[in-house]
Amino acid sequence: MKELTVDAAVENIDTVTAFVTEELQKLDCPLKAEAQISVAIDELFGNIARYAYSPDIGKATVRLEVEKEPLSVIITFIDNGVPFNPLKQAEPDVHATAEERQIGGLGIFLVKKTMNLVEYTYRDGQNILTIKKNLR
Repeated sequence: MKELTVDAAVENIDTVTAFVTEELQKLDCPLKAEAQISVAIDELFGNIARYAYSPDIGKATVRLEVEKEPLSVIITFIDNGVPFNPLKQAEPDVHATAEERQIGGLGIFLVKKTMNLVEYTYRDGQNILTIKKNLR
């Protein structure tokens, strides 16, 4: 298991993405899966950075684990910010036109559609959001 703790700030999205991508490349991760994971990081860490501690900045931890059978990565985002379960948000109407569609919700919708598992829990004062992506 590898772990990275950084300020929950938008400017650290690239740091988190690089941390995960480095490990994915060691696993010979398919480019499609790597791109999907990058989008998920952008969405999930970005939401933590924008909303968890607003207007302050707190810490966020990103934990990466690898499972062998089937080969998959598990990425867990942990913060001590305001309790918030993004999985309980209403799904966007993807059939509506851009003008008709409500703002927000599309990013988490994409994460749920592209990851093999997305789970949220609030425990011991922490938001814990876990995603899993099978690589083979």
